[in-house]
Amino acid sequence: MVRSHQENNRESSLITEITQLIHQLPHHKHGKWIERALTVLLRIANDELERLDWKILASSLEDLEKGFQTFYPFRHLRKITIFGSARIERDQIEYLLAVEFARRVTELGFMVLTGAGGGIMQAANEGATRQHSFGLNIQLPFEQQANEFIRNDQKLINFKYFFTRKLFFLRESDAVALFPGGFGTQDEAFETLTLSQTGKYGPAPLVLIDQPGGDYWQSWHDQICKNLVAKGLISPEDVNLFTITDDLDQACAIISNFYRVYHSSRFVRQKFVMRLNSEISDEVVEQLNVEFSDILLMGRIEKSQALPEEIGDLTENLPRLVFDFNQKKQGRLYQMIKKINLLGGSLPPLLTINFDN
Repeated sequence: MVRSHQENNRESSLITEITQLIHQLPHHKHGKWIERALTVLLRIANDELERLDWKILASSLEDLEKGFQTFYPFRHLRKITIFGSARIERDQIEYLLAVEFARRVTELGFMVLTGAGGGIMQAANEGATRQHSFGLNIQLPFEQQANEFIRNDQKLINFKYFFTRKLFFLRESDAVALFPGGFGTQDEAFETLTLSQTGKYGPAPLVLIDQPGGDYWQSWHDQICKNLVAKGLISPEDVNLFTITDDLDQACAIISNFYRVYHSSRFVRQKFVMRLNSEISDEVVEQLNVEFSDILLMGRIEKSQALPEEIGDLTENLPRLVFDFNQKKQGRLYQMIKKINLLGGSLPPLLTINFDN
């Protein structure tokens, strides 16, 4: 097949850009990761892959590019994802509750992420307003139209794949709230719980919100206890990964109190590093060692300043707790964070961040 002049020019330009990038790698602050990504692409290029494989790879990268570029300017602001049914009508109580809840969490300093569709998603974008909203839409054969409160906004992202969309819902969120919904909402609830249970997401508050007197989530909880906890399929402590409420005041308090003293966490050289908004007393640390010794692989919970690997991090000046964490004990970790927030310092402003984990 004869190549067009335009195709030849595009290929020549691409080769030039790649050559320039390779020359810049030793001086680029993320050079080792760019080199790693290019190395993977080269390995794949030398394998026998189908055309569809390359389409999936290219489309996935394009999804990631859109997500990274959209969220980057807002990376130091806390955010909450709100899930729920697309079938809830504007005059239903759940819709009105979602509007009010989204309005309240923006007053706490959060921006709101939704799936950009109708129902609870529309209600959350309405309550948060366009200024404080993101919409993570999904391209479907029966096209899902973005709701009027996020349509045409620069913070609306149209994803091709569910898995890249789900990645950004949780990667960018410091909290998750779920209202009643169908298969999609149940999928989002269980995926969030799975990633929380395995330490791939959080620690972060997960709140299941029902209408006053409603039993949607309580019935769901009863089934969890009957079919999973009672049969030993999950640990009894795993129910601490979420909270059920039919009171918006309580829902907002759960989210704000989670970050009262606790700030964020990450692993450094196999050590679990918990950053705090304010230092806690030696007496509280001793109490934590007594009450939560079961979450330690060895040693003790110790107070610390930033570790050498964290110097230059925006959390560098925050006090820390450092310990050898047994990652099978995520439910107990959430209990420990609740205890720290109960016994620790004063309420900080909720404006920063979901840093690297």
